[in-house]
Amino acid sequence: MLTTTLLFFATALAEIIGCFLPWLWLKKGGSPWLLLPAALSLMIFVWLLTLHPEASGRVYAAYGGVYVVTALVWLRVVDGVKLSTWDWVGAAVAFCGMLIIVAGWGKTI
Repeated sequence: MLTTTLLFFATALAEIIGCFLPWLWLKKGGSPWLLLPAALSLMIFVWLLTLHPEASGRVYAAYGGVYVVTALVWLRVVDGVKLSTWDWVGAAVAFCGMLIIVAGWGKTI
């Protein structure tokens, strides 16, 4: 489960970077050259999602929980926005959802 979680965090970073760089270009007057590393980052994101042994829908559902946590940490670290208690509670709930889904991989009731 640790490997899966770390892989999800790497995946989330690749997705966020791939979306953040075009945002810098469009909203903050950044260089259009930012689109090249953005495209590369999104290709890495897609590739990382294929490394999981489960069905794609289950991987996407579990990944969502880690994405929420990563996006909020990005908000705090990169954007400098202070997180609220509600942000942290929501992140914890989303992360627990991921853990529950991953714990059930390969098991049926």
